[in-house]
Amino acid sequence: MDDDSTVLAQQQTGHLKKTLGRFDIIFLVMSAVLSIEVLAETASFGAETFTWTLVLAVFFLIPYAMIFAETGSTFIGEGGAYLWVRRAFGRPAGALASILSWITQPVWVGGSMAFLASETWDSFISPLPHGSLGDWVFKIVFIWVTVVAAILSLAKAKWIPSLGAILKLVFLALFLITTVIYAAQHGVEKLDLASFSPTLVGFLSLVPLLLFAYLGFESANSASGEMKNPKRDIPVSIARSGIVSAACYLLPILAMLLVLPSKTITGIGGLMDAVQTVFGVYGPLAGPLVFLAAVMFVVILASQGASWMIISDRMQALTAADGAFFGGFFGAFHKKLGTPVHVNLLSGVVATVFLIAAMQITGSSAALFQVVLNISISTFLLSYLLIIPAAIKLRFAYPDVERPYRVPGRNRVFAALGIVAFLWVLLGSWVTVFPGTLENLFGIEYDFSDNWGVEQGPFELLTIGTLVVLAVLALVGYARGARIRAQRPLPDTTALTTIDDESMAHEGDR
Repeated sequence: MDDDSTVLAQQQTGHLKKTLGRFDIIFLVMSAVLSIEVLAETASFGAETFTWTLVLAVFFLIPYAMIFAETGSTFIGEGGAYLWVRRAFGRPAGALASILSWITQPVWVGGSMAFLASETWDSFISPLPHGSLGDWVFKIVFIWVTVVAAILSLAKAKWIPSLGAILKLVFLALFLITTVIYAAQHGVEKLDLASFSPTLVGFLSLVPLLLFAYLGFESANSASGEMKNPKRDIPVSIARSGIVSAACYLLPILAMLLVLPSKTITGIGGLMDAVQTVFGVYGPLAGPLVFLAAVMFVVILASQGASWMIISDRMQALTAADGAFFGGFFGAFHKKLGTPVHVNLLSGVVATVFLIAAMQITGSSAALFQVVLNISISTFLLSYLLIIPAAIKLRFAYPDVERPYRVPGRNRVFAALGIVAFLWVLLGSWVTVFPGTLENLFGIEYDFSDNWGVEQGPFELLTIGTLVVLAVLALVGYARGARIRAQRPLPDTTALTTIDDESMAHEGDR
């Protein structure tokens, strides 16, 4: 399908090895996308969290999964969403979508995941005070462990995302089973039907978080050049991982609400606090089991960060090899490992820089986690303002391309599903970039410092500043890729030569 590639892109994709089977893809997606770190952040809004999680599962996740099950299984190629946006709107748009999606991961790993892992270690494993030398060392080591895991050959290291996905399921299953035992022994928090009633305040607060949790199931397409049978396996992996992930959000959120007062649930510690509470049913074994659960949680976070880097770094490397992100340096895939080592290292540097920047903001660990998570959400959602329209355009622009999975109905049905998903993402993007504006528009009282734990000035400087830097980086990177874009592969003339030879033979016979 890729008739507009560059010489470098073709050379680098030649180093790829097809090693990912169906279950590898499912585990890779679940390890990366199933974001158990946002469970407590969403549950902190109370019982209506369950309501809005269910609403978005039906009215966002299903339409979104359907359109990308079709797009992902139809337009195959290493680079995934970058190739879709480039084919639909050109290389500059593809470059912007790629950098917004890619930057989310190092920002998220360095600014959110490292904070959450450090807080978990401090609270449940061994003292690690915020801002101490040990805290700095732990966070930096955490970042570079995820980078090294992403550098390893996918053929040999695909067990890392698989392990992460399995540990997530085991962790959540153990938590849910123990919650049932706890409820039978101690009772639960009183939740009447009125507490599940949706509110506008909860809606505006939860939509970005829930979209961040539900987006990304098509991201494995970034490694589709390494899949054994992507046309067959991608729709199945999106469907299965989407269903499992929706259940893994709904049930733990309900469990946390049943065992902890919503006012005590915090984004950075709520899930492990709930684990510690319910594990009390194990008596003398409670302490060791909580310790093991905390270790498991930190390993899950590290494997999740590595899985996202495996996916997003491949897309960004292909973007570079295609002449849309600086020169050929970042577009190189290691000949033996088959991994984009230079972009992997770049992700580690960006994550470390963002960690340093986030540590300079005055506020608690919980506040910093929330602020940086918001930045990660904003960049990720903004990328879909290009990716979703690209999927719609590809449906109309290439009607005759074989589609292993096709959304039922005509093009208008596909477009309607895409528009629904786009409007959800547009709303979530606005709320993350300009928090409080819609609340003020609807006359809802909104205290910025109380909601975020930091002053509005530093928050906006970090958020808007990140987006401005990304826009400049995308423009400069695209301009510097001109030399790579100019090197196009020669057309394949083998078939034409054969036809000409056969024609000449026929002429001789005559």
